[in-house]
Amino acid sequence: MPADGVLAVTKEANPLLAPFPTPHRTPPFDEIKTEHFLPALKQAIAEGQAEIDRIVNNPAPANFANTIEPLARSGRSLSRITGILFWLNNTASTPELQAVIKDAVPLLTKYSNDIALNEKLFARVQRVYQNCDRRHLTAEQRTLLEQSYRQFVRSGANLPPAQKERYRQISNRLAELSVIFEQNVLADTNNYFLHITEQRDLQGLPATAISAAAEEAKARKLTGWVFTLQEPSYTAFIKYADNRALRAQLYKAYNSKGCRGNEHDNRPIIKELVNLRLEMARLLGYGNYAQYVLEERMAGTPTRVNDFQEKLYAALLPAAQEELTELQSFAKQLGAKEKLQPYDWAYYAEKLKQKKYALSEEELRPYFKLEDVRQRIFALAGKLYGLRFVQNKKIPVYHQDVTAYEVWDGNRFMGVLYLDLFAGKGKSGGAWCGSLVTQEKLRGVDIRPQVGIACNFTRPTSGTDALLTLGEVTTFLHEFGHALHNLLSDVTYAQLAGTNVYWDFVELPSQIMENWAYEPEFWGDKLPAYLLCKIKESRNFQQATRKVGQLRSGILDMAWHSITSPLDEAVEVFEQQANRQQPLLEPVPGTLLSTRFTHIFAGGYAAGYYSYLWAEVLAADAFQAFQTKGMQKTARAFRQHILSKGGTENPAVLYKNFRGREATLEALLEKLNISYKKY
Repeated sequence: MPADGVLAVTKEANPLLAPFPTPHRTPPFDEIKTEHFLPALKQAIAEGQAEIDRIVNNPAPANFANTIEPLARSGRSLSRITGILFWLNNTASTPELQAVIKDAVPLLTKYSNDIALNEKLFARVQRVYQNCDRRHLTAEQRTLLEQSYRQFVRSGANLPPAQKERYRQISNRLAELSVIFEQNVLADTNNYFLHITEQRDLQGLPATAISAAAEEAKARKLTGWVFTLQEPSYTAFIKYADNRALRAQLYKAYNSKGCRGNEHDNRPIIKELVNLRLEMARLLGYGNYAQYVLEERMAGTPTRVNDFQEKLYAALLPAAQEELTELQSFAKQLGAKEKLQPYDWAYYAEKLKQKKYALSEEELRPYFKLEDVRQRIFALAGKLYGLRFVQNKKIPVYHQDVTAYEVWDGNRFMGVLYLDLFAGKGKSGGAWCGSLVTQEKLRGVDIRPQVGIACNFTRPTSGTDALLTLGEVTTFLHEFGHALHNLLSDVTYAQLAGTNVYWDFVELPSQIMENWAYEPEFWGDKLPAYLLCKIKESRNFQQATRKVGQLRSGILDMAWHSITSPLDEAVEVFEQQANRQQPLLEPVPGTLLSTRFTHIFAGGYAAGYYSYLWAEVLAADAFQAFQTKGMQKTARAFRQHILSKGGTENPAVLYKNFRGREATLEALLEKLNISYKKY
């Protein structure tokens, strides 16, 4: 098999089954069709199975070189194809592509289980694990050996035959349910829109939002204006529209995704998911699913996660209550007679922010032209890590809005970066970074990564520039941090490269990048000093309230995955009881977080949503080093000890190597200007 993992077969009519004749062997998106995926997947699975058979049937005694290493290298062609498939499904999904995903997931789950439950293969891996002289292995090889063995054990390799079969059934069904959950959320997102025909209902909205809504209506062949549940459209309406009734209507539509009682209802999916996760954990010897998950995290145990969240909650709650009192008083000054509701918070918060700091998001937008922000992010990566980004229009892309860049460190090619930044109908909500190809070193070749950043920024209307909000600037920086983690990876095995780290560590490189949005080194002379000063002064505005909301989501996540007996009660009841503390704002009837919580039910963050705040502590602590020890010097150390290392060592070790000590909770509270004596 060639070094890039492409199957050595005749191309015929399927471009996925041949070496890609493109720059850096990037996917030939202009040739790939939906019907190509399943045949390619089946052939790649057969190839992967043959690779496993060769390991199992090797007559030589098992050792690292003939068992662990070839196991790590197996299935590379399949990884390449699935990387393309799942990236397209998240960024440019169609009903046809979703149908392929539904067919592909059982095949992929079976392939994974066939490896994990292969008794002869596990026997070889176990022999190496028990008998290998680790002194002859590199630190990365020792990590790979430990990880390989644990993955087998955690996937049921030690179970008796009947329980192995049950594990197989559970894992198959869990994979199916996660796909259904995410597709239900996407369907409810796409199937709703707010159609406005009276101009008076647009009062308060900025011109950019009105123009985008007019374009959306035109695209749907409607008169007037259309607002959707996609992030830019929804956020603008909730934040600026004076019409409270319409704000409430749109808010309820957004927050009732997956619980509308239609064919996309996620409530039965959730109950089946959490009960199956509990059953799987018990099969493997754990008390609940959170114990199973957290064994492979920095936090280690549910107790430590709960302590972390409770301590931070106690520190933040008094400040959040003060913020809410201030906001309620301000709303009354503006004539509000009713108690604040969740659909009022963003609206009055934006007005209070303008009053306190003489600063509005719309005032800042002209300084945040997307192209300017992109150039500044690239320039920042140049200052920190010496990187250059060169657009290559010969690299095929899957949509006209996508741009592809070669990334260089001097004369060294570091990888390909795709930017897919605008909202679209077939696109999942939010923002994310993913790898189509993961960095690794194979037979003397350093295979460089192919990385994508996807966001949901407002598409520019005809004749205008795309203008971002400050929140979107920090989102771009955040995802770019993930991209750097992949692009600067310098390891041997793909399983340990880039963002293949513990989930409560993976957000460190992304969150640390957000800090630069508030620093003059990032903006140069583009942003007037007085505006940057206002931005920094307002940085912590209503942050305690936001963080308390984030903590409540993390507490809900832990509740779902800490159950110790099968769940019978309604999802609504469980969600209400999970957060015993009184919410800052009463929930709107008919809305739920759980049924649209794709992070934990479809996105890999089960028992892990706390990771964002855990990593924010690391990022706050780490950024202090950039501020006190010098930008370039600290960047070199951050690259050496964090970004280049991937998951080759325990993240606690990596962080100590970078910082010289463990991170402290005080760093985050100081950043938020919260007195940590309160906890």
